[in-house]
Amino acid sequence: MAEDIEIDIDDLERRMKGAMDSLRHEFSSLRTGRASASMIDPVQVEAYGQMTPINQLGTVNVPEPRMVTINVWDKGMVGKVEKALRESGLGINPQTNGTIIMLPIPELNEERRRELTKVAAQYAESARVAIRNVRRDGMDQIKKGKANGMPEDDQKFWETAVQELTDKMIANVDQALEGKQAEIMQV
Repeated sequence: MAEDIEIDIDDLERRMKGAMDSLRHEFSSLRTGRASASMIDPVQVEAYGQMTPINQLGTVNVPEPRMVTINVWDKGMVGKVEKALRESGLGINPQTNGTIIMLPIPELNEERRRELTKVAAQYAESARVAIRNVRRDGMDQIKKGKANGMPEDDQKFWETAVQELTDKMIANVDQALEGKQAEIMQV
């Protein structure tokens, strides 16, 4: 008689939620015409001999809807932070006033909004693929269990549980994408 074989559904759910968290982080770095401190998270600065995130070199604030300010703590780093922002591909022209770097967020034009919705869709598709890969791992565990004598009823139960979890997570990705696309297209 085969011992009861358990599928670690909590681990699968944790890994799928990791894909969702990654998607949310990627979405937060997309510029939507509204200022957000997280939009500069991906920007790294060559500081003190290594690449450092900007939020570790100064205080990042959003004083108004179309402005991000960075109060750089070390005066010697202001030029490097400004250069990193110019070369980051964010499409923002930094303005420096002493140790404060201001990033005015320009209004997005229609063409740029459409491009950003396509980028958001690519991020969402990557998240869906990651979730499906976790699903495949779960189904492989079930197949191994079947080979080790898992009863057919248990096998069906676990397949249904994994599929329901996958469907729920894919629906969350689709919902997040719709929200982000609506936010990008909002004028």
